[in-house]
Amino acid sequence: MPSLPHQLIEIPALPDLELCFVEGGEFQMGDEHGDIWDACRPVHKVEVSAFYMGKYQVTQRLWQAVMGSNPSRFKEERRPVEQVSWDDIQPFLKKLNALAEVADALRQHGLRPGFRLPTEAGWEYAARGGRHSQGFRYAGSDDPAQVAWYDKNSGNQTHEVGLLLPNELGLHDMSGNVWEWCNDRWGGKEYYEACKKKGIQKDPTGPVGGGGRVGRGGGYFSGPLRCRPAYRYITSPGHRSSDLGFRLALPFQSVG
Repeated sequence: MPSLPHQLIEIPALPDLELCFVEGGEFQMGDEHGDIWDACRPVHKVEVSAFYMGKYQVTQRLWQAVMGSNPSRFKEERRPVEQVSWDDIQPFLKKLNALAEVADALRQHGLRPGFRLPTEAGWEYAARGGRHSQGFRYAGSDDPAQVAWYDKNSGNQTHEVGLLLPNELGLHDMSGNVWEWCNDRWGGKEYYEACKKKGIQKDPTGPVGGGGRVGRGGGYFSGPLRCRPAYRYITSPGHRSSDLGFRLALPFQSVG
């Protein structure tokens, strides 16, 4: 592993591709307040290895640069791309990881291409601020209006990324704007209960079976509860919506 991680990496070859370092650590995963639906409980301990997370939700101009198209409903270059399914994202990741200019930029930081969707545990850990968490109810604040475009302030549309306050790790829009796909298959309350019984889970990747995938973070017409870091929902990997996008994750690994 690289010995001196860069806290922020910019890849100038592509627009809006900036990565924040998420130092590894342990946290209590799940709904600690007990006021959202039971698939978000019980709380259980998870250990997450270090990784990089996109500073912003993937924007329309980043998607356009890689895929040559823009499927979004609310078209504007720096708004998050939406109307993309979990299935749609897989060829995007393959093309992104194959770009020579991306590999060259990462190599300068001692890293190699390996962009993927975040795990559900990694996403929640980062949304909570990782090792720098101050215990906010939302991703960066106790006041959702400071950090999230949601049903009370969005005007029923997405907004340009990065306009509101970031969380403790410098990540923007982890609450609100668009829901974000995670890589994991869906596991409900029974899955969380099994995780708790097994003790601390290291880098869990979700159940091995099941047809659903996980969305996190809330969107522009979500209420405050759905914008909380612990909130999760199930949807089909082929589902597309104007309030559903994604964010990139990159493992912290060396070129060796």
